[in-house]
Amino acid sequence: MASVSAAPSAAGDDTTAAPPPPGAAPLSATPLSATLIGAPLLSVEDLHAGAESAAGEGEILRGVSLEVGRGELHVLMGPNGSGKSTLAGVLLGSPVYKVRSGRICFLGEDITDWAPDARAKAGIFLAFQYPEEIPGVPISQFLRQAVAARRGSEVSVLEVRVQLREWLSRLGMDPSFSGGEKKRNEILQMALLEPELAVLDETDSGLDIDGLRIVAQGVQLVREARPGLGIVVVTHYAKLLELLVPSRVHILMGGRIVESGGPELAARVERDGYEAWR
Repeated sequence: MASVSAAPSAAGDDTTAAPPPPGAAPLSATPLSATLIGAPLLSVEDLHAGAESAAGEGEILRGVSLEVGRGELHVLMGPNGSGKSTLAGVLLGSPVYKVRSGRICFLGEDITDWAPDARAKAGIFLAFQYPEEIPGVPISQFLRQAVAARRGSEVSVLEVRVQLREWLSRLGMDPSFSGGEKKRNEILQMALLEPELAVLDETDSGLDIDGLRIVAQGVQLVREARPGLGIVVVTHYAKLLELLVPSRVHILMGGRIVESGGPELAARVERDGYEAWR
């Protein structure tokens, strides 16, 4: 049974992914870096967004600006309703949300209007808080077609099986996924799809301390294999940051980033809560 994150459109159904808009990146493993070397991996500029169905007063993100470089791990913290998961969804182009102003740039290219599958193929990955499942679809079949979509070329069954076995071993995974195993399945997909940027939306949600440690170790293994990978982690809990040392920590309140700092900022939140920013 396949657990699905925001991977490129993979076969297993008969839907055809919408083509990227004019000017979108070619569908290759590193689509933009060859022409935009030196550009930030991710640049979010004064982003205002809300639910697609809501009127202007339904705005959730109210001027978010964020820059992530290659190899950096950024953490977004904030209380419930602050806009953290909304930002994760907007970064991947979720149709649930509408960008009202501002822009999102990936390796210097404005992707604000790109479809989700175009963003995924370009190298942006989202691990969901609650991974979806496709009953009856073997994980190997799903991953083979997702990897092929990401690379823009066919991938042999043997190649994917070899990579899958290697990463299952490295992540210490049982092929039957449940609980923490589902969350590690997201990390497995991230490893095989080789994105440029990974957004982990509350990957620690619902995990006990052992599951949290296992997932954090998996993220570290992928970072070691791909040192240039940029990661944005959305979390409520400073406990995760005892296992993953961030480059920057950002506090999101009322749809805005109200303070940024180093790991000590997460320790302050753990000690004092969010009252100081309310």
